[in-house]
Amino acid sequence: MDVTGTAGETEKLGNSTWQTVPTRMISAGGVDFAYRELGSGGTPVVFLTHLAAVLDNWDPRVIDGIAASRRVITFGNRGIGASTGKTPTTVEEMAEDAVTFIRALGLEEVDLIGFSLGGMVAQAVVEKHPGLVRRLILAGTSPAGGTGLDKVARLTFYDIFRGAFTRQDPKQFMFFPRSSAGKRAGKAFLARLGERKVDRDKEISVPSFRAQLKAIKRWGKRPAADLSVVRQPVLAINGDADRIVPSRNTEELGRRLPDCEVVLYPQSGHGAIFQFHEDFVRRAVRFLS
Repeated sequence: MDVTGTAGETEKLGNSTWQTVPTRMISAGGVDFAYRELGSGGTPVVFLTHLAAVLDNWDPRVIDGIAASRRVITFGNRGIGASTGKTPTTVEEMAEDAVTFIRALGLEEVDLIGFSLGGMVAQAVVEKHPGLVRRLILAGTSPAGGTGLDKVARLTFYDIFRGAFTRQDPKQFMFFPRSSAGKRAGKAFLARLGERKVDRDKEISVPSFRAQLKAIKRWGKRPAADLSVVRQPVLAINGDADRIVPSRNTEELGRRLPDCEVVLYPQSGHGAIFQFHEDFVRRAVRFLS
């Protein structure tokens, strides 16, 4: 196992912020994983990110808010951003790579926060490695075989086109409603994503993006898993009008998981945890405590 840092090696992780924390690399399973770690205390919280996202797509307010009381770890899975290797085309393979990364850090138990595709990966981790996970936060995601996952690719490309046509970031359309409040929230979110000026991650490659889309489609076609066997407490959270991963999937998680709290933010979509980041951080910290 090899662990290196690219900047600020003498900076204490507990004093870092998302804007300044160094990007590090760890080698495991034939992959060099890029990751960032900050905060301290309690069971480590590992973040699993969304379609097309790299390290710099996490909202700094969410990361810093949770890292104020917990050890937080974010990483690029195989082939994503600066991490090496070829991106898998199934959620299950992505989950195994995530477990490889977690164990390479010497962690025996973690909490998981999975957003969108990351929430699918989190479920696959718990399914195969239940002893590794203490608590789960599943945001804007779906169980296997969920509703509307066959439309994710079409909606994503449509929003990419809308972004190009209007010279806006596609996340304005993917994550936020077209209401005045939604537009303001989107602009504020995108401004926060730009706060880190140095040591930024690489953008996702086209082959990796296509592999992720294929994995989501396959997850949608997979037979429904028996979620009644999941004994970990779960917080399932979304906007009430998510058009990318329909909100009814969050409600379905609430019905099928034995110990699950469901939160649907009003008048919000796929990026509800960023639109309501202050409330989300309070709920997440309370839940993980």
